[in-house]
Amino acid sequence: MLQVAFIRENKEDVIARLAKRNIDATEMINNAIVLDEERRALQTKLDSTKAESNGLSKEIGNLFKSGEAQKANLLKEKTTQLKETTKALEQELNDKADALKELLYKIPNVPNEIVPSGNTDEDNEEIYREGDIPTLHKGATPHWDLIKKYDIVDFELGNKITGAGFPVYKGKGARLQRALISYFLDKNTTAGYTEVQVPHLVNEASGYGTGQLPDKEGQMYHVTEDNLYLIPTAEVPATNIFRNTLLNESDLPIGLTGYTPCFRREAGNWGAHVRGLNRLHQFDKVEILRVEHPDKSYDALNGMVEHVKSILKELKLPYRILKLCGGDLGFTSALTYDFEVFSTAQDRWLEISSVSNFETFQANRLKLRFKNSDGKNELCHTLNGSSLALPRVLAGILENYQTENGIKIPEVLVPYTGFDMIS
Repeated sequence: MLQVAFIRENKEDVIARLAKRNIDATEMINNAIVLDEERRALQTKLDSTKAESNGLSKEIGNLFKSGEAQKANLLKEKTTQLKETTKALEQELNDKADALKELLYKIPNVPNEIVPSGNTDEDNEEIYREGDIPTLHKGATPHWDLIKKYDIVDFELGNKITGAGFPVYKGKGARLQRALISYFLDKNTTAGYTEVQVPHLVNEASGYGTGQLPDKEGQMYHVTEDNLYLIPTAEVPATNIFRNTLLNESDLPIGLTGYTPCFRREAGNWGAHVRGLNRLHQFDKVEILRVEHPDKSYDALNGMVEHVKSILKELKLPYRILKLCGGDLGFTSALTYDFEVFSTAQDRWLEISSVSNFETFQANRLKLRFKNSDGKNELCHTLNGSSLALPRVLAGILENYQTENGIKIPEVLVPYTGFDMIS
């Protein structure tokens, strides 16, 4: 969430930049400033009351020592009143602080200055494109037909076991899935990211820490009896490793990678754009995240973009990179680049990665700080990206690598699969 001091000092700029998200944040920002002023006034009054009470306590002690019990008892009545006032002020202060926090939770991150204006994904700015779109043989089909033909993913069986959006990978389909996970992790660890295995359920504090709560509460599966949430991405548990952490400046940067299944309740309306592997309730993803010094986080973001580009080059999939406009920007992000693979059989682009810089937005929620060279505590910057989300990568491989004789396996994956063709 945004820092109140930042809002106070940059009020007009914050409102103007939030307007890129197509929201008028004037009322929320003004209310936040008013609540903070009231909170600070209450804190000052509380501190003054406590100081007066402490001073009287010392005076009462001295009066008893000097034998002036009557004066001391009169002052004790006043300290009793001050204690009641203190208790009331503490409650009022807590209520005001809670109201301010709840309001700040509703204010999205401020977009970076280079985020383009726009309302929907149609207004996103394409900044890079690479790879040749293959010419497919006559009779080429979308992946939802291919997986049936070669019996490598079974949606009907998944529906029987669980429900729609929970596929069962079979035979070479399962081995290709496992190969992609291993390949992505190897690429990430070779690039310097430390691999972690994290829980697949998180508590409420973790959801608030990375911004899934309260913004995306309806999109997560909630285990109500234990008040735990199935993770929508490895970003949530991995970033919360650093919740309530004070780092040394020398600890930065930190890079982590991890594979997890991901669970999302919303899977969209039925149609070609969400058929097959295009959108699922459960899917596999390999994530990268970074904790960075504020002065170096945008260089790190560019490095993450180049890293994902290197993976797609090795997979030899045609792709493009989009800079998201304000209207399509995620709640917690200051700047996001989306990667999309072109599906020749579907004749459309499929999103397979988002790489984002959250600046201090998550770190402020997490209380993730580092001690700078001046010895002062400063909020870190956090970043994360998909490297990569598997369903649409798999769909892109199946569709773009299909031949009349079967589906070829990208050369870089053959050492992981142990086969070079699905037929």
